[in-house]
Amino acid sequence: MGLRIGTLIKSLNIGKKIDSEDLKNKILAVDALVAIYQMLAMIRAPDGYFLTDKKGRITSHLVGIFNRECRLISIGIRSVYVFDGPPHPLKMKIIAKRKKEKKKYYKQFILAVKKGDAERAIKLGKRSMFVTDNMINETKKLLKLLGIPIIQAIHDAEAQAAYIVNRGDAFALATRDWDAFLYGAKRIVMHWKLTQDDYLPTKLYDLKEFLEKANLTRRELIEMAILIGTDYNPEGFKGIGPKTAYKLIKKYGSVERLIEIGKIKWKWEIRPKEIRDIFMNHPINKNYEICFSEPDFEGLIHFLVDKHNFSLSRVRKQIMLAMKALKRPGRQTSLTDLIE
Repeated sequence: MGLRIGTLIKSLNIGKKIDSEDLKNKILAVDALVAIYQMLAMIRAPDGYFLTDKKGRITSHLVGIFNRECRLISIGIRSVYVFDGPPHPLKMKIIAKRKKEKKKYYKQFILAVKKGDAERAIKLGKRSMFVTDNMINETKKLLKLLGIPIIQAIHDAEAQAAYIVNRGDAFALATRDWDAFLYGAKRIVMHWKLTQDDYLPTKLYDLKEFLEKANLTRRELIEMAILIGTDYNPEGFKGIGPKTAYKLIKKYGSVERLIEIGKIKWKWEIRPKEIRDIFMNHPINKNYEICFSEPDFEGLIHFLVDKHNFSLSRVRKQIMLAMKALKRPGRQTSLTDLIE
């Protein structure tokens, strides 16, 4: 759902505008599921439905990730994709509830597509999007063919990606929300969208700068998040936004204290301490490897063109763009060069 602290971030005037040159020769840790959802939301057919191949299989995510990663490679930026493991046991009920809601919106989405209401279909499609195991497996196959490393998280990919950044194996975590700060990611890249020529204005946010300007500890930020709403208590508390949450935590220190004095009433089975522990001490896969390789030209042609009916000329153009950059004289190839 994403931590809703945008207004607080804006009021503190933090974040540094960057462009592709600032990210050149850098590695970005990417939450794979977020990237897949982003492509499903952005890339649609004229009728508002997802792009599909001749067999009706959805390919919007493959189109988006293939084009973006080829472009990133061509301008000297490399990605590491982190995939979720099995959901944290305390998140299972929330996931079940979300699936139920998505099914309701999916029926409305399909109806809008059939009626030819593309605008409504696109809006409903964003609320009903689903990612299947097949989509995940196909994305992994595409990434391997592109020579992009894949890392498997124990549970939450964002927690794993934050660890990779903090360990120094990636420069920043590329994300679309602020939850990465709850997991302690020291740098995140947001508001970025690749265009044909370059990036649109992008911002780099530093956790240390944010906490210092907000006069918060990371624990206090997590306490605020619990009041506003997290993936484990999605609704949060009515009437409590980031500014109110900030004032309450600075005055009372913890969610438990607010419950104790009757300021709020807790309504979830999961306890505040359990949510806090998930963000502070999330299980991490420490035995991962980051190893880049050149794209498999023939493999990509077979997978994208022969299997999923992509345009041969477009696929060939994108692959050649990436491979040309990788073979450029004087290019930096070591992991150290890519993260420093």
